[in-house]
Parts: sequence; structure tokens; C-alpha cells
Amino acid sequence: MKEVTIGIGGAAGDGLDKAGDALAKTAARLGLYLYAYNSYQSVIRGGHIWLRLRVAEEKVYSHGDHLNVLMALNQDSIERHAREVEPGGAVVFNADKLHCDAVLLPDGVVPVPLPVTELAKAAGKLQPVMQNTIALGAVLFLLGLDFEMAGGVLRDTFLYKGEAIVDQNVRLARAGYDYARQAFVPLDYSWNFSRSRRLFVTGNEAISLGAVAAGCKFYSAYPMTPASAILHWMASHGERCGVVVKQCEDELAVVNMAVGAGHAGVRAMCGTSGGGFALMTEAIGQAGMMEVPVVIVEVQRGGPSTGIPTKTEQGDLNQVFGASQGDYPRVILAPADVTDSFWTTVEAFNLAEKYQLPVIIISDLLLSEHPETVEADAFSHDVPIERGELVTEWKGQGPFKRYAFTPSGISPRALPGTEGAVYVAATDEHDEEGILISDVFTSAPVRRKIMEKRMKKLEALRKELAPPKLEGPREAEVTLIGWGSTRGVIREAVAQLAAEGIPSNQLHFKVLFPFHAEEALAILKTSKRTVSVEANQTGQFARHLRAETGFTVDHQILKYDGEPFEPQHIVHQVKAILDGRARSLDVTADEAREMAYHYIRSHLGEDVRPGQIAQSDGDGLAEPVWLVEIVSRDGGEKRGELRIGVETGSTYTWHPAVS
Repeated sequence: MKEVTIGIGGAAGDGLDKAGDALAKTAARLGLYLYAYNSYQSVIRGGHIWLRLRVAEEKVYSHGDHLNVLMALNQDSIERHAREVEPGGAVVFNADKLHCDAVLLPDGVVPVPLPVTELAKAAGKLQPVMQNTIALGAVLFLLGLDFEMAGGVLRDTFLYKGEAIVDQNVRLARAGYDYARQAFVPLDYSWNFSRSRRLFVTGNEAISLGAVAAGCKFYSAYPMTPASAILHWMASHGERCGVVVKQCEDELAVVNMAVGAGHAGVRAMCGTSGGGFALMTEAIGQAGMMEVPVVIVEVQRGGPSTGIPTKTEQGDLNQVFGASQGDYPRVILAPADVTDSFWTTVEAFNLAEKYQLPVIIISDLLLSEHPETVEADAFSHDVPIERGELVTEWKGQGPFKRYAFTPSGISPRALPGTEGAVYVAATDEHDEEGILISDVFTSAPVRRKIMEKRMKKLEALRKELAPPKLEGPREAEVTLIGWGSTRGVIREAVAQLAAEGIPSNQLHFKVLFPFHAEEALAILKTSKRTVSVEANQTGQFARHLRAETGFTVDHQILKYDGEPFEPQHIVHQVKAILDGRARSLDVTADEAREMAYHYIRSHLGEDVRPGQIAQSDGDGLAEPVWLVEIVSRDGGEKRGELRIGVETGSTYTWHPAVS
């Protein structure tokens, strides 16, 4: 498959988003497939932002594990990522401000210095971020992408600023394109442009679109990364789509407003991340007790506490399972990709109303924030709407039993104001009519039967929801087990393992509760070797699987550094498992370099970088250490040495060089 991965590195405020968006939309309009991932930080200015854009002629399912072209917008990005570029690739940078030391470039990688000041003269006075547009033009030439298409994208991007800004950006991109054409040869990419138009959307956008298509009329939230983009989308489109959008003072108000709206009869949704969800749990139990339909979106990030707000993790599974106290029916769904995010949201609204309960959609930063191309017909405005058992009038039929004991556990639901259908909707336990049994009318048999009534819904839900299916050859050597956003990267890892002669398959879970224990166990019993793949530290899903089925996976591949899985990460660990090699938790040389960058930026400033790295026995310390040479950015002169523990990762000592 023909593909290329472009990395754009810089600081917050350098305009990475516009450059990346223009490149992505150009490729998408030419009919190519894309998958992008942006590793960013909680800052408005500064820091290190790293955007990867994978472009291919066929559908891709992760951001991959290659780097072919680096567009460096600052010196830091050259030093951190130039060594990752593969032979046949290029490093593009502003030669007036930046330099690329030859020792940083692997063999076969071409430096592409751009004389930005000279190229920009004809365009008049420029903002610093406009260097990106010149670099964009050079990258378009190197990759063989159509400039006229890119010009149209730039026009659409900057038209709101006026024709003068549009023309200026197009001229700058043309200057970069023409200079690269004169000074360099194109890289080895020859594309088949289908020019098929596809959507380029994120998981959060797909959730928002799915909610609107499903008839959502109320959305509440308090801004919390990485769920905030749902609020942004709803605020921008709510009036046009007929959705009331409320930004509340805290998550307590958020969820109670959503539960109230659902009780009043409108399709309601709220969204948050792990910290906000912690505040919502009592009200989610309230919805379970009152049998109110509501959809809650929980987008995971690194925890606990504030954690790492802009990094991904699958660490909230235990929290979502434990939302509120006591037993009550609910549904927990974990969409696997952007398209699935749309349809899962539609399904969530239908399940919430049909079964009169809360439905939780659990996503994560990777799925919710990364954009990818999906086919034009992947979404639809015409979706099935199931509102369940609604009573529109109640006359002469005896007292209205909102919580009637029925064979299905689903009782007739009347909206407030329905004539003759007055009842108490209480968070206390109650009987069929809503009369509280928590005080003088307490009744143990009624408590038993209404609890059984509510929980009956789970069996019907289990039958309606699709069970997991094995994907790949049944007689595989390895079965990779995942849930939520890991489906795509596991799929690519399975393909890579097969290419290396290791037949593998995958078993992926979307429905986390109620769980399809029998179906899952039937598949797992026939698997030769099972490996759970999760982005958390303790294997939360593997534990859930064991609790539901009694099955213990053979091995686990866990990642909890805040960055998503890459196919080769999974492949390498699977091969280690098959070879009988124990997983090492030691700090690698690459990790030592990144830890040195952390120390440099937090203690030493901006004029040095890591140089050579070597391992030592520790010289009297309790563990071996990495000796990281710290050198000047300009000339490479040694400024000192940093010692980092191989086993603990501790920064032991900083030794400045003797003058």
C-alpha cells in the first residue's frame, strides 16, 4: 500500500493546526485516506506540539509507526524528530531561523532548508506563522500533491479574513512549491488520485452529529478536555439543529440538567471526562432509580485527579462500572472508531428511551480528538428512532403505575403533564405507583420485586445488543483482545504479525455492560494464546473479562505513558511473548533522551539539547544509569552530563562541564 506519514512539530501558537489542516484537506480532496494524531500540551503558547498525518491510497486505521517527512517549525522539533525520519524522507525547515545538524539526520534523509525571508519578500509584511505556508508549499511538491487543490483549500480556510489574506497565503505556498521544484527533486511518491470526496472528522464531531441525527434536543456540559469539543460543536450548531445547549457551573449541574431534560421528555445528553464523571455518579444512579433516559459521554484522559488532560488513556473503566451505589440497569458502550462513534450515539439514544435507563458512551482522547477520513455515506440523517413505551393519555384505567411490574421490566412511561398520569418520580425506592417505601410504607417484598423488575431489562438488552465476533483466521497462534479505540491499531498489528508469519486474530469488545459472557467465553476457549491490549496500567478490561466469564488472559500488553499504541509496539511485545522474553520496564535510550529534554526545558533553558547517550554501571549508584551528554544547540559543544537511572528513571545528577 502506498502511504506517507508527515510530522509537523512546533510550539503551541506556531500555527500547526492550520498547516496540518490544509495539508490534510488537500490530500482528502484528492481522494486519499488520512488518519491524524496530535500530541499536544495544556498550554496556549510554548511547549512541544507534535502532529502526525498519515496519508494513503487505502483506508488506514491508526497513525502508524513511520515518519517520512518532518516539517519543523522550531529548533526543538528538528532535534527531537529528525532522527526518526526514515531513509528516502526529508526534513523541511526555515533556514533563516533554524539549522539541522548533520549528525541528527539518518542516512538517506534529505535536509530541505527554505530561505523563508527571501521567498516571502513579494508577499509583503508577514506574521511569523506564515512561514508554515511556505513550508506547506514545499511539502506539496516533495510529496507530489496537486497545488491547485491546495490553493482551493487555502481559499476556503482564510476566506473569512478577506481576499487579501487568501491571496497572500496562496502566493506564499506557491513560493515554497516553486523553490522546492527548482532546488530539490520530489520524493518517490506517485499517487492515484480518485478525487472522491470524503469527510474528515473527529470522534467528538461524529458523536455530536450522531446525537443530532438521533433527535437530541438538550446538551449540557462543563468544559473539560478531551470532551470539550462536543460542547464547542453543539454551541456552534445547536441553534441551527434545534438543540438547547447549556454550559453549566459544574458537573453536578450538568448531569442533573440532562436527567431533568430526559425526565421531561426530550432526548438529552451530557459530556465530560474522568474528573467530571466522578461528580456525576450519584445523579447517574438517580436516573437508574427513576428510570429516566439519558446519555452520558465520558471521554477518558490520563488520571487520576487532574492527571494529564491532553493525553490519552483507557483508565476510567473501573470508575464507569462503579458509577453510583447499588445495583441498577444501565448500558456502557465503547465505540471503536469515528464511524462507530456516530452510530453508537444513535444507538445510545434509542436504548436509553426504549429501556428507560442511563446509557454511558466511554471514549478516550485518541478516538475523540483524532480526525480521519470516512466515506461520504458513512453517516446518515435518516436514522431509526425508537422512543419506547410512551403513554399519551390515561383515563379510567385505575391509578397510573409508572413503575408497573411487567414481564419485560419496562413500564409505561408518561411525560410530565400527561392527563391522569400523575406520579412521584423519586430517588428513594418506591412501589409501582411511585409511592416511597423508604419510610412508613416500607415493604421488603416490594423492594425485592421492583429491584428484579428493573434488572430484568438487562437480559433483553443483552439479546438486542450485538455480541463480539472473532476477526481473522480462527486457527490463529495469537488472539489479541481489545476494547474501544484500540480496534484499528490492533487490526494493523494483526496484519503485520501475519506478514511476519505469525497468524493472529482479534476479539474486540464494544458492549461492556451488559456483558456477552457466554459468547465471549465460547470464542476464548478455542483460542490458542490470548493477549489483552489496553491503554492503562492495571489491565482493567482483562479483570472485567475474568469477573464476567472466569477466563484469565494469558498475557497483557499495557501502555500508560499518555501516548496511543502504534502497531509495531504491539508486534514487538507479541513476539517477545512468543519468545518467552519477560517485558522490560527499564528506561530505553529513546526514553532517556526524552527525559533529558524534560530536565533541560524545566532546569537548563532553551540553548542546549541532548547529545550522545551511553549506558554505565552506575558508578556506585544502586542501578545502571544512562549518561546523557548535554550539548549546545549552535555548535554542539559539551555543556555537561545528566545521569538517569535505567531501572527507576530517576534523574540522579547533573554535572556541568568544567570551563
